[in-house]
Amino acid sequence: MAESKTDRAGKAAASIGLVSPVGKAAPRQAPPADEEWQLPHGSARVYYGEGHKGVVRPVILADGFNLGPTDFDWLWAGLENGRYPFISRLRARGRTPILVGFDERSDSILRNAETAIAAIMRTIAEQLGDARLLVGGFSMGGMVMRYALAKLEAQRMDHRTGVYLSFDTPHRGAWVPIGLQAFAHYLAQVDDTYLRQIGSPAAQQMLWRYVDGVNGTPQESPLRTEFKEQLRSVGGWPRVPRLLGVSSGRGDGVGNGIRAGAKTLSCSGPLFDGTYFLAQSQGDPAEVAVLNGVLGGPHSITTRGFPELDGAPGGTLESFGIIGDALSGFGEAVEMAHRSVCFVPSVSAVAIRDLDRQDDLYAHVDDLPPEESELDDFMLSETNDPHAVMSAELGEWILDRLPD
Repeated sequence: MAESKTDRAGKAAASIGLVSPVGKAAPRQAPPADEEWQLPHGSARVYYGEGHKGVVRPVILADGFNLGPTDFDWLWAGLENGRYPFISRLRARGRTPILVGFDERSDSILRNAETAIAAIMRTIAEQLGDARLLVGGFSMGGMVMRYALAKLEAQRMDHRTGVYLSFDTPHRGAWVPIGLQAFAHYLAQVDDTYLRQIGSPAAQQMLWRYVDGVNGTPQESPLRTEFKEQLRSVGGWPRVPRLLGVSSGRGDGVGNGIRAGAKTLSCSGPLFDGTYFLAQSQGDPAEVAVLNGVLGGPHSITTRGFPELDGAPGGTLESFGIIGDALSGFGEAVEMAHRSVCFVPSVSAVAIRDLDRQDDLYAHVDDLPPEESELDDFMLSETNDPHAVMSAELGEWILDRLPD
């Protein structure tokens, strides 16, 4: 029996990932860790520094968002085998990198903070010497560690942390185009893989705005509102360590070149003929997508009063590229004008402005008084790089600020 278009649409939907293609294998396997710790809701891998046989001068780094458990091969590859060998440079300085992973990366930040707290306390118990810790994380991992340290301080527990580091962390929110969020709900008629990512607790806690259905109204998710209240209840930030942050985006207010209202991706069948997406514009209303095809439609997706988020300065994500590649792999005729859009705006990563206003979103951060940021010090990239990529400029900046 010939496969139906609906069945093919379901298989295509099952291969779509929010931050990476579903099922894609890591480029190479990570080396064996010197120690592996089992923790509540997660685990950690420990790599001794050069010349040491134990946990000396620890650097604890938490994984970011995705669906499913942490893939330590991918985590290692991103830190070591990309643009800059960050783990090797840490170990060469006699530091012990401790990579913290989660059983479910898309679970609540509050739940995964339990893993982070356990990792911090285990490190303190295992540590040789009395050096202060560096504790931080990548993307969502930075939020997990921020909450974990603040909670420990609220409980009057000594976390022995000298430096907190966030790496392209969405302190003021992350952005996934509303059209793509609506598309996740649209695809859930045949497969909910993409929706389980976008609709997960962690995603809703991170996203600046969330839409709860094809015809839903974009607004702050109640899960995000609750998380922000929980964060405030423990003080908002840890106060003992020095607070550092880096952004994958530029600091001069220059965006990534995507023109507001421009078509980013369009489909011409056989599965989703008539479906297209437009870059976020400031219209009131502004059309951002039309969804059509074998699953029904057309559905016009609109927003009201949003700034031009897709083209904003910040770390980018292949939000349209991942979807376009997946659909193309199942025979859909796809035209992609823009693979990547802004995911974590620069102003969010360095906690200096909110995302509601166009002028704030595109602020020239380099010209702002640094004390406007909630961080003690921060660094932005020379270009709008892919989200959370470890570059030489950011890696060296971090190494120069390790605790004594």
